[in-house]
Amino acid sequence: MDEQFLLELLNSTPVVDGVALDEFADPDTGCAWLEARGWDATPEEWRAVRDARDDLQAVIRGTAEPATLTRWLAQLSWKPTLDTSGVHWECSEPPGRTAAAAAVLAWSALLASSPGRLRPCGNPECRLFLIDHSKPNSARWCSMAVCGNRMKARRHYDRVRQSR
Repeated sequence: MDEQFLLELLNSTPVVDGVALDEFADPDTGCAWLEARGWDATPEEWRAVRDARDDLQAVIRGTAEPATLTRWLAQLSWKPTLDTSGVHWECSEPPGRTAAAAAVLAWSALLASSPGRLRPCGNPECRLFLIDHSKPNSARWCSMAVCGNRMKARRHYDRVRQSR
């Protein structure tokens, strides 16, 4: 499953200059986003992937239970194929929900292969997510240059102010 697609989807609600944005706010921009990533750009697909993104964000932030995602997998079917290298499984998603189902499957695969590595940015003012690929699993911010620097500068300022 495609963790890059998942991360881009989760991070489609950034805060820019203090203003919350949503790359799926309207059908035109949402469909353009989907099309740029090779998905069907239909209004039905746009609504499904937007709603699945919101559900995934809530689950990852811990404000919703994983069972919330069940509706995005409800109509999946798996078909086995066989060749000289063994059995392979092909997934068939319902029309109009393919990107939503793929995002949930990518989340599940990442959860299984790298537990605890997908998380929200440690900056409470940021709405982005990160996948920690560091060996010690200690990354806290979506970007060290942006959020990491802000949080460290804020803590330094607080320490200096308290010591006076």
